[in-house]
Amino acid sequence: MTLLRLDEVSLDFGDQTIFKDASFSIERGERVCLVGRNGAGKTTLFRLITGEQSVDSGTLQRSPDLTVAELKQSLPAQSDTRVPDYVAGGLAEVRQWRAQYESLSAEAGDEATLAQLETLQRRLDSADGWHLEQRVASFVSEMDLPVDRTLGELSGGWRRRVALARALIRRPDLLLLDEPTNHLDIVTIRWLENAIRSYGGAVLFVTHDRAFVQALATRIVELDRGRLQSWPGDYRNFLRRREEALAAEEKENARFDKKLAEEEVWIRQGIKARRTRNEGRVRALAAMREQHAARIKKPRSAHMHIDEAEDSGRKVIRLHNVGHAFEGKPLFRNLSLKIMRGARIGLVGNNGVGKSTLLNIMLGHLEPTEGTVKHGTNLHIGYYDPLRQDLDPEKSVAYNVGEGRDHIDINGKQHHIVGYLKGFLFSPKRAMTPVRSLSGGERNRVLLARLFTRSSNLLVLDEPTNDLDVETLEVLEQKLVEYTGTLIVVSHDRQFLDNVVASVLVFEKEAGVREYVGNFSDWQRRGLDLAEVDRPRKNKRDAAGAAANDEKRKSARPSKLSYKEQRELDGLPTRIESLEAAVAAAQKIVTAPDFYDQGFEVTQPALTNFETLQSDLDTATERWLELEEKCEALRKGQ
Repeated sequence: MTLLRLDEVSLDFGDQTIFKDASFSIERGERVCLVGRNGAGKTTLFRLITGEQSVDSGTLQRSPDLTVAELKQSLPAQSDTRVPDYVAGGLAEVRQWRAQYESLSAEAGDEATLAQLETLQRRLDSADGWHLEQRVASFVSEMDLPVDRTLGELSGGWRRRVALARALIRRPDLLLLDEPTNHLDIVTIRWLENAIRSYGGAVLFVTHDRAFVQALATRIVELDRGRLQSWPGDYRNFLRRREEALAAEEKENARFDKKLAEEEVWIRQGIKARRTRNEGRVRALAAMREQHAARIKKPRSAHMHIDEAEDSGRKVIRLHNVGHAFEGKPLFRNLSLKIMRGARIGLVGNNGVGKSTLLNIMLGHLEPTEGTVKHGTNLHIGYYDPLRQDLDPEKSVAYNVGEGRDHIDINGKQHHIVGYLKGFLFSPKRAMTPVRSLSGGERNRVLLARLFTRSSNLLVLDEPTNDLDVETLEVLEQKLVEYTGTLIVVSHDRQFLDNVVASVLVFEKEAGVREYVGNFSDWQRRGLDLAEVDRPRKNKRDAAGAAANDEKRKSARPSKLSYKEQRELDGLPTRIESLEAAVAAAQKIVTAPDFYDQGFEVTQPALTNFETLQSDLDTATERWLELEEKCEALRKGQ
């Protein structure tokens, strides 16, 4: 069932085209991820759906009685509002219907009143609006929210959970999520994934977290140059097919431009040629000129430079038996670590465990409670922390990044500040905009742009991915891979960690802080748990009940894989090997230079076969990892 449809919608803001003949629909039960670079119009699409924004042309159709709820990017403000009361705010409209029904019921009814009562009763029945108090209490319990806490007592992650509960309690047909993983730790992101996966309605979400997209999306919709392009399947499938489509578009544009150039030469030929020219050909040239002028060019890609200092000493940072306590409670103890030149380390842990504290101890900004910290020689530290912004909000982007200079030096080359900022997706006009008028994502790009103008051989990044679009994120990853200095990253973005680090320092549930070679996924396959302290305290009875339930769950766990699962695990390596060979053969066919010169009847079956084989390989690999993790956990008695 189609819940919502946009047909040939156009919308301009001044001289900026947001949508141009864009079409889009969403069906019940779909989980659709909306992707596009910052400023493309993703938030505007949400406003169209909620009715906050109208279109210039085209139509937007909603199914009758469509209910829409939105989880906004900003967190609920800290206040004295109790958690159940805030969640109940999601039923404000239903509560209003009930109040109207009770008021009308007390009046002497005429036909119009009776008709209104009938409408209200139908709405209340549909929304289960007769027992709102019991419904709120039951829902808050189901979502394991702290009943006796106020918003002012909760961390950002828990306020995000409460905000989602407020959106879900209405049981909307369509749920809109705007960057739902921002500022969440890994355990909360996993909780959010499970909550959305079990939700029965349709979901449209925007996020930079690619692992989150891969885990949830059943379809990707890309907003590019004012058009909405739908890509069925998961995120990996989207990346493959988009690359193919962009390559085909470039090839077609090149063929068109060559033909146009030939026609332009023809029209400018001598007198004799013009006397005998074909008027139909002239009209065709005019149409080609119009088509070329109407073409919307692909936006400039992000392009970054990182100014690197000369090499540091071989030993960068050494920690010996370091420990730290906060208000008498130890965060970590007996941590010894040697960071050598060129190391690429990711700090992994949930909120509140001490990642930023450890980072500040490493950098010498904070004295540890115990142990010693030594820095190596010739260190030039570049530190990114979006919470410690010292940008001048009244000065322009260019002034803040160039610190008043028109030109900057990056690795021995002079760059004009405006040209440099183009690589961070700031147009010349936007580069002269005061910082106070920027969005969160733009501010983060300003911080990165300024950081990369300063020579460093030790780069420390604390949550650098928040609010960045995926394209900028991928370019950042590539530059960090190419960076020859030492890199320390704190992030909850699992794919970002996988792509840029070679070892992880993990705050674990049982073992404290431990170092592992490999990326986040390598650590995750070990089946270990992260330490978790960001949880509102419950009373003793709740704590005792939770402990008893934990013991009960542990005792109910099987000690080994079932016979069927073991047989499946034994056969998967052979199947994966066979699928890898088939995928390689199919890929060789579709990447041949003359592949797209063939007809549709030849290319389409080959592409479909390749995508099917790749999907089967991904599924088999994920299943093998799942069974291996389960087997490892059972061996450890977890």
